[in-house]
Amino acid sequence: METIEMQPPRQKPDPTVPDMDEDELSPIEEVRLTVTNTDDPTLPVWTFRMWFLGLLSCGLLSFLNQFFAYRTQPLVITQITVQVATLPIGHFMARTLPKTRFRLPGFGERRFSVNPGPFNIKEHVLISIFANAGSAFGSGSAYAVGIVTIIKAFYRRSISFWASWILIITTQVLGYGWAGLLRKYVVEPAHMWWPSTLVQVSLFRALHEKDEQRMSQAKFFLIALICSFSWYVFPGYLFSTLTNISWICWVFSKSVTAQQIGSGMRGLGLGSFTLDWSAVASFLFSPLISPFFAIVNVFLGYVLLIYVAIPIAYWGVDLYGASKFPIFSSHLFTAKGQTYDITAIVNDKFELDIEKYAEQGRIHLSTFFALSYGFGFATIAATLTHVAVFYGREIYQRYRASHKGKEDIHTTLMRRYKDIPSWWFYLLLAVTLAVSLALCIFLNDQVQMPWWGLLFAGAMAFSFTLPISIITATTNQTPGLNIITEYVMGIILPGRPIANVCFKTYGYMSMAQAVSFLSDFKLGHYMKIPPRSMFIVQFLGTILAGTINLAVAWWLLTTVENICQDNLLPTNSPWTCPGDRVFFDASVIWGLVGPKRIFGSQGNYAAMNWFFLGGAVGPVIIWLLHKAFPKQTWIPLINLPVLLGATAMMPPATSLNFNSWIIVGTIFNFFVFRYRKQWWQRYNYILSAALDAGVAFMAVLLYFSVGLEDKSLTWWGTDGEHCELATCPTAKGIIKDGCPLK
Repeated sequence: METIEMQPPRQKPDPTVPDMDEDELSPIEEVRLTVTNTDDPTLPVWTFRMWFLGLLSCGLLSFLNQFFAYRTQPLVITQITVQVATLPIGHFMARTLPKTRFRLPGFGERRFSVNPGPFNIKEHVLISIFANAGSAFGSGSAYAVGIVTIIKAFYRRSISFWASWILIITTQVLGYGWAGLLRKYVVEPAHMWWPSTLVQVSLFRALHEKDEQRMSQAKFFLIALICSFSWYVFPGYLFSTLTNISWICWVFSKSVTAQQIGSGMRGLGLGSFTLDWSAVASFLFSPLISPFFAIVNVFLGYVLLIYVAIPIAYWGVDLYGASKFPIFSSHLFTAKGQTYDITAIVNDKFELDIEKYAEQGRIHLSTFFALSYGFGFATIAATLTHVAVFYGREIYQRYRASHKGKEDIHTTLMRRYKDIPSWWFYLLLAVTLAVSLALCIFLNDQVQMPWWGLLFAGAMAFSFTLPISIITATTNQTPGLNIITEYVMGIILPGRPIANVCFKTYGYMSMAQAVSFLSDFKLGHYMKIPPRSMFIVQFLGTILAGTINLAVAWWLLTTVENICQDNLLPTNSPWTCPGDRVFFDASVIWGLVGPKRIFGSQGNYAAMNWFFLGGAVGPVIIWLLHKAFPKQTWIPLINLPVLLGATAMMPPATSLNFNSWIIVGTIFNFFVFRYRKQWWQRYNYILSAALDAGVAFMAVLLYFSVGLEDKSLTWWGTDGEHCELATCPTAKGIIKDGCPLK
């Protein structure tokens, strides 16, 4: 994990902390170089500024991220944007708000002020955590909103707002209950150091240290934001083809194969690129904040799938009749290459109609979609064995050290503050479980999941939370449970698509939220934030964010005609919902039809299960090679979970997104980082935040000014990437509208 290379400021000794040896300060070198060893407990955190900016940021981020989630290039506004944007506002409020002190009834002689002094770093940390609450690993919006979307937009069925709200809030909060009880194992121990939090710590310190440069970070942010805001009017409205420039399609306008190779949205994307920041940062988040070693691993995994596996499978061996289908698609097809009519195989009970399914025949996947599932299977198995063979001993030793080792200075400093009573977490867990059970029992017709499914999902999530938290805290790798949970439920209870996605969400998301909750607590631990303040901010922020996510989703789902239906939307409409399309297809594959009929003996893709074995064995082979040839230092750098999982976001991400992400990331995190390190240190994260914010504000402005009035431009520059033939099959006898006859 790379952190900002900066010299720690000269730290004043804390008289309340005894002198310690260097090793006792922190056993992790990266932590010693990044986190300060002092604390000022007098800094106010429960300020009017914190509440105002925290609530505003949480509401704004929840609105924007959910709004963008339905667009073809879904931009995620990250926590870093809030960190940077709220700093000048906080300082402005500290200069202008009245400093008058007043009493409040019930607080005795205590006096309060809306402006207790300079805007401080602890307020800033709480504001950032408030804004990001409920967004596991920076995902942008509540995961369960996808369930509401597929019910209303894809299956064209109904679910009540009340049931939707309970589903979203309980899936977001459930993991907090047991996560709080695990803090003593994965937050307080010094060996559980959570590498990703050090980037946040570095940025907070950079923003709050005295800035005497001619070009201050605040001024740079404002200039970059204005430029980003002004430029996005071109790819966002006036010249939308700038979003996906696939020049090979322009040169070979009548060649299916050339367009399959050159299309960045529907093909392999050779040579395609974008001049739209939302396309660069839409699925993989900003490349400016990804270290170069991660970019290299993503590049290798991307090349392995897109430029090695798919061409061999499609043009080489015609795997699973690949030429009957588009080369790059997440849609589901019949044996004759036609789009599968999913609604026709759903009966009145919202379950699989066996007779109608037999009439249409087995579901077929594009080569790309089938291989992406295979790589996903391999990634799950490879993650477990890779961590076991390469990090197993280290994790075990650090886990033992967490019980036997001495407290580091950060844990010692945190002892000043009142801890969170355990009963808070027990009560939260009990209430959330009770409400979730009520949802499954009394509103079962809307969620389909039986009560025992909820308990099973919760037990699965709870059993994985501690080991995955330890893995994340020590290796910065976070295995996901989404494929495991949907696979298991698909075998146990096939034919019920909503039950499957609800089980996946309760099983996967509650674990992910728990790990995200613990990561935020470690950030608060490093920044010396009172634990009770952290808990309250995270809990309230999660409730607010989930409510706004649902409100925005409900608004768009009921006002945008044919939202998510790309075959019914106008040409180049932004409301194609790529993420929800994949979520819907997963509900069909794992829930409605079931894995037995697709990946079992009854399906076409049983061989994909061998990827589990390959993924499990691969890291063991690499480990054995490392032991046999210890002088070959490049061998342990082969990280199969990262390589195989590099394209986990494909679909819905496309080659266009990966091409641009890799290029921009390499420029800034290799060339700029290596040759202009001082500039990178001061402005890299600031630039990332400004680009995100500028695009977000202009996109919302365009929607409310011209989008709602349906005022569109029609010319060559707004007709998409001009790769219409990229979706054509190449097998003889397969007929598709707009494709040449063969």
